[in-house]
Amino acid sequence: MNPGSLRSVALLLVFGWFSGAATAQDPPALPPPIFLPTPHMAGGTPLLDCLRLRRTSREFSPEPLPAQTLSDLLWAGFGVNRPESPHRTAPSAMNSQEIDLYVATPQGLYLFEPKPQRLRPLRVGDLRAQTGGQEFVTQAPVALIYVADATRMPKAKPAERAFYNAIDTGFISQNIYLFCAARGLATVVHELNRAPLAQAMRLRPEQTIVIAQSVGFPTSGAAVHGAAP
Repeated sequence: MNPGSLRSVALLLVFGWFSGAATAQDPPALPPPIFLPTPHMAGGTPLLDCLRLRRTSREFSPEPLPAQTLSDLLWAGFGVNRPESPHRTAPSAMNSQEIDLYVATPQGLYLFEPKPQRLRPLRVGDLRAQTGGQEFVTQAPVALIYVADATRMPKAKPAERAFYNAIDTGFISQNIYLFCAARGLATVVHELNRAPLAQAMRLRPEQTIVIAQSVGFPTSGAAVHGAAP
């Protein structure tokens, strides 16, 4: 099978779609990693227009995000923007890059790996309802879960880590907001019950959920302000 065919199969698995069957004895088998399309890194809506259009919305269409849009979204949030180095689109304290973006969809839970721009499947099944207490979390096709890994901040004092985690998550979240403004997507950052979600995600003790962010197309009655490049 050629690389193009492999990519098509992988994208169908993450967006489709994938319907792995499980027996009572065996957990569902995980699909292979999803190699996302190369993100668009040029053009688009001018920055000042994005700032003018940036807003919070809790009204989502359940329509899935196209693979290219999801790839662009994740790259804008915290992707690698200098191929010759591991540096990213958002800063982090001491360049620790301690924040991971987990992606919950109706099909499963994935970890965004910015190099080589892919999604690593972690769980089959829909965890979106556990990312917040409001109905819109199950309407938005994508839930981003920001998780801090304390093992990547050995230089920071334990009492300061939560402060740095919150600031670094804010940088990434704002990138997501501006991307959504540019592309006419709806998004909202929202609170959640961390303990049960962390258990469902099977996080390690040194990992902490910071916040969640829903992303999707607006409902038909909501205004679409941005435009694709």
